[in-house]
Amino acid sequence: MAIAKVWIEDGCIVCNACETACPEVFRVTEDSCHIRAEVRTDATEDTNMEGKVGLTSPGSELEDQIIEAAEGCPVEVIKYEKG
Repeated sequence: MAIAKVWIEDGCIVCNACETACPEVFRVTEDSCHIRAEVRTDATEDTNMEGKVGLTSPGSELEDQIIEAAEGCPVEVIKYEKG
């Protein structure tokens, strides 16, 4: 099963590890991390801390990179759900 949802829990330290691993999905700003609007089913971009974000088909194409970003997060705030 491919990754269907991804989200960022509270506690991001903006280290840029996720964007380095998967720039197609993650964008780090000065104070937070965002899931790019281009891969979200709702086509918006925010800090994604209010809940799980559905991914469009690029989510399945980028599964390995999303998992790498989650595993490489030093504070373990990147979460995903397969669907």
